Amino acid sequence: QVQLVESGGGLVQPGGSLRLSCVASGRTFSTYPMGWFRQAPGKEREFVAGISWSGGRTNYGDSVKGRFTISRDNAKNTVYLQMNSLKPEDTAVYYCARGRHSPVVVPTSLNAMDYWGKGTLVTVSS
Repeated sequence: QVQLVESGGGLVQPGGSLRLSCVASGRTFSTYPMGWFRQAPGKEREFVAGISWSGGRTNYGDSVKGRFTISRDNAKNTVYLQMNSLKPEDTAVYYCARGRHSPVVVPTSLNAMDYWGKGTLVTVSS
């Protein structure tokens, strides 16, 4: 059983920054793509960012391009999401997820992920 544990959420003012972390259990972390998704109150869960197993390829949702950066450290079984220039509309619960092995190098859809963390809340407000 794979466990994903997110941390780093909190309250931040508009224009501020946060870095989320997700630590995965298991020995095969480095062979799977990973992703971050978010869900705001009353809205569907949406793709934020994804990264290939090697870290060599990334993909971002349109609303976060140029502001968020996903990275991973396979030696630490950890994936990160650096969030800059935060806006009130970035307020959501952020989830880390593991992608299934597939021809898609960086999965972006919910059903392409097989394990999920419990989420960490990010609130952007003055």
